[in-house]
Amino acid sequence: MWGNFGFAQHRDFGNLSAEILWVPDVISLVLPTYNPGEKIDTTWHAVCAFLATRRDEWEVLFVLDGCTDDTATRLDRLRNDGDDDRIRVLGYPQNRGKGHAVRFGLTQGRGRIRAFTDVDLAYDFDDVVRVCAAVDDTQPFCIACRSHPESLLLIPDRLLGYAYRRKAQSLAFRTATRLLTGLHYQDTQAGLKAMTAELVDHIAPHTTIDGFGFDCDWLLAAKLAGVTATELPIRVRYEEGTTTSSLTGVKMLRELAAIRRAWKKKSIGPYIAASPQAAIVAAAA
Repeated sequence: MWGNFGFAQHRDFGNLSAEILWVPDVISLVLPTYNPGEKIDTTWHAVCAFLATRRDEWEVLFVLDGCTDDTATRLDRLRNDGDDDRIRVLGYPQNRGKGHAVRFGLTQGRGRIRAFTDVDLAYDFDDVVRVCAAVDDTQPFCIACRSHPESLLLIPDRLLGYAYRRKAQSLAFRTATRLLTGLHYQDTQAGLKAMTAELVDHIAPHTTIDGFGFDCDWLLAAKLAGVTATELPIRVRYEEGTTTSSLTGVKMLRELAAIRRAWKKKSIGPYIAASPQAAIVAAAA
């Protein structure tokens, strides 16, 4: 079912090299993927259309998080129909959770800027480009913020009830996040974040949450390393099939508690951006 690309090898997060490998002018975009079915076709074509318009260098990584549907077969067919070496398909056989897929993809990226977003492309590519463009040595971590006063939410009338419930859940989760982790962001859970390759390599070995609470794990690791993420306005679409159940909320609260317990037992050194001279640039990874 995995077609011709097979399984990707897991990187040993406990033994990351201190040397930084990245291609300076490339941006890596990770799409964590779990059983999207036929919707993956739409995403693939949207990615291809986006890449066709870019003069700068991008790579897109689909990370198959133990998919059990026909996603792997579909991607294999799509790749054979129109091969683009800027699109990479990685995967592993066991479902580990979105947090694991994101961590895996970010550490497998080759770009100096590493980003991730949802595979259903709820965030426009214009926002993906803008969030990535905001990342630099002075603000190495930039995140989308749906609660930003300049953000625009596109909500069909039939989903207004869901949107209000989601807003209430977000407020409750934000309060719990502040109490349990000390993070004071307006929106920790938006599915669009970008950071430098150096920051990925600095904090990835310290992150352990594989479920939906992984964002807070990364943000707290960054905070303890001396990095505050920059929140940026975005435009996001709510569509059919977008769901966040009360059970998911309970799981996320449990993960917040797990993050709090874990960071009481571990520490992370201060983040210092590497100079171009100090970094080892992988010009052809």
